Amino acid sequence: MQLMRTLRHLFATSWGTRRRFTPAVLEQIEAAIRDVESRHAGEIRFAVETAFDLPELWHEVSPRQRALQVFGHLGVWDTELNAGVLIYVLMADTDVEIVADRGIAARVPDADWQVVCKEMEAQFRSGDFAAGAVIGVQRIGALLARHFPHSGGDRDELPNQPVLL
Repeated sequence: MQLMRTLRHLFATSWGTRRRFTPAVLEQIEAAIRDVESRHAGEIRFAVETAFDLPELWHEVSPRQRALQVFGHLGVWDTELNAGVLIYVLMADTDVEIVADRGIAARVPDADWQVVCKEMEAQFRSGDFAAGAVIGVQRIGALLARHFPHSGGDRDELPNQPVLL
């Protein structure tokens, strides 16, 4: 267990997360998701977690491992075309993870997701959470539009509202 990481997680507060992801920012994210989903057959979920609890830190759970758990918990895998994508933000580590369902993962290389993650993380580190989140949603939307174009009969299978865990 790393001491500095543990301290960051112990002192991170949900108040700090809500201060950065205000209702107005959450509405911007939801609007961006709704907008980009009108141009492709994929589904995007956005989840923000403030910090890990002590057991997760003790077992050295990585942000990626937690993102996979959240992917399953939120049912992002449960879409007709296996075209769900989770954007997971871990505030205490300033880490962004993107988890794509198997239909998308087979078509979009991991390097493309990493570019989006790094861009979002840079925006978050500079304090611009709204721009970082919206840019991330737009970049993912562009990737999905390229690989899963809108077919006209697509329906919105997952909620567009961001989730604060």
